[in-house]
Amino acid sequence: MKRTLLFLITVVALVATGALLTLEASDAERAQFYHHGVEGTLYRDVLGGLPDTINSLFYGSGKCSGCHGVDPNHLASKAGQTFPMVPMPDAWDVNVVDDWRSSIMANSTKDPFWRAKVRHEVLTNPSHAAGLEDKCTSCHAPVGHFAAHHDGAEYYSLLEAITDSLALDGVNCAVCHQQDADGIGTRFSGDMTFVEDTIYGPYGGGKDEYPVQYQPMQSFIGFFPMFGQHMTQSESCAACHSLITNSVTLEGEYTGETVIEQATYHEWLNSIYSTGPAQQECQGCHMPQINDPVGIAGGYAWLQPRSPFSLHYFVGANTHMLRMLRNNVDSLDLTATEAQFDSTIDRTLAMLQEQSLDLNASLILDAGLPRVEVNLINKAGHKFPSGYPARRAWVELKVNGDNGNLLFHSGAWNAETGHILGQENTDWEPHHDVISDDADVVIYELVLGDVNGDVTTVLERAHAHLKDNRLTPQGFSTSHAVYDTTAIVGAANADPNFNLSSEGTEGTGGDRIQFLLPTGWEENQNLSVECNVWYQSLPPKWVAPTLAIQGDSLIDGFRNLYAEFAPVPERIATVNFTQTVDAIVPVASLSINAWPNPTLDGVVLVEADQSTPLGQYVLYDATGREIERGNCPQSRLRLALPTSGRYILRTEKAGAIPLIRQ
Repeated sequence: MKRTLLFLITVVALVATGALLTLEASDAERAQFYHHGVEGTLYRDVLGGLPDTINSLFYGSGKCSGCHGVDPNHLASKAGQTFPMVPMPDAWDVNVVDDWRSSIMANSTKDPFWRAKVRHEVLTNPSHAAGLEDKCTSCHAPVGHFAAHHDGAEYYSLLEAITDSLALDGVNCAVCHQQDADGIGTRFSGDMTFVEDTIYGPYGGGKDEYPVQYQPMQSFIGFFPMFGQHMTQSESCAACHSLITNSVTLEGEYTGETVIEQATYHEWLNSIYSTGPAQQECQGCHMPQINDPVGIAGGYAWLQPRSPFSLHYFVGANTHMLRMLRNNVDSLDLTATEAQFDSTIDRTLAMLQEQSLDLNASLILDAGLPRVEVNLINKAGHKFPSGYPARRAWVELKVNGDNGNLLFHSGAWNAETGHILGQENTDWEPHHDVISDDADVVIYELVLGDVNGDVTTVLERAHAHLKDNRLTPQGFSTSHAVYDTTAIVGAANADPNFNLSSEGTEGTGGDRIQFLLPTGWEENQNLSVECNVWYQSLPPKWVAPTLAIQGDSLIDGFRNLYAEFAPVPERIATVNFTQTVDAIVPVASLSINAWPNPTLDGVVLVEADQSTPLGQYVLYDATGREIERGNCPQSRLRLALPTSGRYILRTEKAGAIPLIRQ
């Protein structure tokens, strides 16, 4: 197929006069630009680091920046533009290129953790190198990957990606705007198809809408702009944001089974946001719209401004990587400035802190015993956290007395290492609905297990989910058609308030946790309660197996960056209050015993020392569901635990004790 290849004479001449030099070239002739040389360096320098060359499928983002970047005439990309357009030098510049270039999408191929993790996977199973690298580059280096396959290559390697100036363009303009609408939303794991010589956009679809003006783009780069409804739909995100991998044994043999690595698109499907009155596409949050008219192409003052306009922010949640990129712009050869990264970091923090969670907490006295009830509601259009399985969120609860003395602290973390205290050497923390010991922590996460049921961070060894208690989106249902891809795994399934209303109806997108506080304080104390929810994209325990590998340049490079930049979590929600508490029963000097514990038949005898009456008591199961409540005026109480499992007995006069029926 013949295609038109256009070259810049000079950028200045093109902007000022629209002068063009047109060369006719075949696919084979165009493929010679696959490894870009002097001309690539020239244009990258002129265009702020963005490649302006072309391969057999895609132009680099530098070509797009000529019309869709900063307009030196202050006409295009200015919010609030009129028709006919007038210069607006002081107006808000919303050009898509500069907003995009500091996103994780733009830097997907240069992401130092991604490079190191691919090497970790390859070094674990070297015989799978070609397939692993080919799969990973499909979403992280699509410009090079899909052009290579278009040219007949069987595989595309990591080395090819990091030495190809176009592949280093990450998920660039063309990858989204050339995606074929046919089959989107049904293909996943990096399976995408693209059209040649066509660019899809969101404008020109309505009969009364200003039509698509194809002449500038066709004459400038030989591509035909068309309306594409899929540009505004979540389906266009599906191919890379639901990933299913082939499982292997510890010896590297394929098991013939697959495992869900991440399923953000499917999580959105299983929510109130995919259909109905609350419908919201992925683009609605990650590319927020403004209603101000915007001229979308520079150099053509006769074009009519478009509205609404989607800001190309592509914000997610990974502030840790964004800060790592910002601090290493030169060494990583990035095209965005530190200031541009700062803008993206601020937007990301705003999304985390304003659009992720609702949090509230209250202090309650139950039978003279204090507890803090914490309620969370997920506001995201997918699970939280979502995406790459390393990501986690946890609840920190801190209670101080009158003199600032610490009475209870669950979820504390080390500011130097990013570890949750007490979690450094544990495999994984189970789901909790009731916390009676501040050594336990509520952590929302996906935990992958290998064929032996052991925790693994080697993605190819993942065989099953050991735990998935990530907060579900509102409207989430266990009867949805995609539930097998988005399942809740582990003890959260038995939690009576995890995604369940008090009537047992699914879809709340929330969770409630009971923190049972110790007793024995003086009465009439002013208790200061602080509850935080923290988010962490690269936990140290997840990264450690990769960093343990020595002598690989990509892993060594990431290790140096990671060591310089501790994985400090982001606080995404917080509640603080002080409350005066009286009538607390002083039981700190007493103890409570139970036998047999564990019990085989469920019968257990509970006794307080010093012949202290137990008083009012409440028995909870492991999910926090109340099993029995009563008043015991004696020091002994006989209980019958109904089924196998863990229980917590709280008593008015003698504190709390865990019970187990085997």
